[in-house]
Amino acid sequence: MLAHYQQSVEHMLPIWSHYANENWCMSGYHSVSVIADAIVKGNTPFDPNLALDACIATANHRSFEGLGAYIDKGYIPSETNGTSVSTTLEYAYDDWSIAQAAKKLGRMDIYATYMKRSENYKNVWDPSIGYMRPRLQDGSFRNNFDVLSTNGQGFIEGNAWNYSLYVPHDPISLIALSGGKKRFVQHLDSLFTMELPDKFFAETEDITRDGIIGNYVHGNEPSHHVAYLYNWTDQPWKTQERVRMILEKQYRPAPDGLGGNDDCGQMSAWYIFTALGFYPVAPGSQEYALGSPAVDGAVLQLENGKTFTIVVKDQGPKNVYVKKLILNGQPINRRYITHSEIMDGGKLEFVMSAKH
Repeated sequence: MLAHYQQSVEHMLPIWSHYANENWCMSGYHSVSVIADAIVKGNTPFDPNLALDACIATANHRSFEGLGAYIDKGYIPSETNGTSVSTTLEYAYDDWSIAQAAKKLGRMDIYATYMKRSENYKNVWDPSIGYMRPRLQDGSFRNNFDVLSTNGQGFIEGNAWNYSLYVPHDPISLIALSGGKKRFVQHLDSLFTMELPDKFFAETEDITRDGIIGNYVHGNEPSHHVAYLYNWTDQPWKTQERVRMILEKQYRPAPDGLGGNDDCGQMSAWYIFTALGFYPVAPGSQEYALGSPAVDGAVLQLENGKTFTIVVKDQGPKNVYVKKLILNGQPINRRYITHSEIMDGGKLEFVMSAKH
């Protein structure tokens, strides 16, 4: 990635590197989240300050997909970009990841700048309807809008119902925007239980009925953190219930065994993390949100020579709820484990139950 940055004519990190060239596929500048995650987790066989400089240069390349307007206004106007809302949301997350890398490296001026930019998702939130919505140059929200349609609504390969949950870096503030935990849970519940007619995704590339549960689109990766968001509410057991349901419905050992394209291995990575019982909701963070392991146990052979062992007691298809969690002999009453805890080695023990 750094070689691409140094050698490309744009002097940017790759958006989608293809045969050593840039093909500009998809949204955001997500190379920065990969690099930031490595810096935050201390996995840096490269110059971290050079890498952070590359992230900053990429995040300020004003000619790239509405980025100039995003920097000036805090959002991308709908008139100028067909995916203005989802691109604004993806930039905001990437900016947060830059901030985390800057904090790790002690560059607090950069941290402050990008933490402020990471709140730009709030600029496309329409409180009158409770969804992210396209915003015009003059600051008003676009009138002609359908929260269920995936076509021409300001989102790439998705609808407002799903993309309004795309704030992986700040779930607490998103829940507050949504009207609190109770109302937020209602939104999450509706996602998995409603019936979405075919017409709402008939014109959308890469989304088919196979990858959809209700209106939850597992077949497209921007939704992959969504089932874990219950962890920030008063009903974390619903994360455990949902992820086990998704594992069962969206994966099977067959030629068409994935519910969507395995883009860069993400569909498979979600399966592996989730089956182990934890998941990185926001790369760039040290935290892995806890879920419900679908294995009897696992042993991770770490690159530092240590071993992290996962033990699952009372495992079964109906025992999807975590009754007790023990890390290295000590009960833990939080909804995450940290990267450092994994890399230190040891044992994580899940005790499962059929009741939440």
